[in-house]
Amino acid sequence: MILFFRTLILFALVVVVMRIMGKRQIGELQPFELVVAIMISELAAVPMADIEIPLIDGIIPILTLLLAQVFLAYLTLINHTARTIICGRPSILIEKGTIIESELRRLRININDLLEQLRVKNYANISDVDYAILETNGQMSIIPKGASRALQTKDLGITAKDPGLPLTIIIDGTMIKHNLALFHLTEDELLTKLKEKGVSNLKDIFFASIDSTGTITWQKKDGV
Repeated sequence: MILFFRTLILFALVVVVMRIMGKRQIGELQPFELVVAIMISELAAVPMADIEIPLIDGIIPILTLLLAQVFLAYLTLINHTARTIICGRPSILIEKGTIIESELRRLRININDLLEQLRVKNYANISDVDYAILETNGQMSIIPKGASRALQTKDLGITAKDPGLPLTIIIDGTMIKHNLALFHLTEDELLTKLKEKGVSNLKDIFFASIDSTGTITWQKKDGV
């Protein structure tokens, strides 16, 4: 039982610490954030597996790493020089359609890796790429040439309405009243709109959302 409760305490602590660190995914972490995350997991695992190690010996280092991460994150926020030293600078791998070989060698990236990343971004041909930039978190940003850029409504001289932020109003047959109130809709008004679309029972709806234009997108549950 001691091991059980120690595990629960450390698990809760790590979850809280990771929440304080932010919501970014592993692939979006800066190098120092990834190091902190790995070290925290290791520090939590040791006292979790060995009950002879005092629990406080795992908690204090974890909280110390949290303070270090928060301090470094704040430092990179307010100081450009610190941000450059800690996080580095983005690297241009393709400039004006030309591969920068010296930058590939410096970053130890081979041409196959570069082509793979371009294909992942839906650019199979280098001639379609104006700039390819390796960001500090390891992600690659692609800026296509004008001829390869996706057609937009403004290119056609069309002014499209902004749909705004769609909000979920029904999940698994349960109405999200808070979101419904943001659109100044009552439950009866929503039910009326759904009945017009052939939905007689709210419990039959698996998911429904509404955007700023009042358009409702919905889906019935399987087998209904």
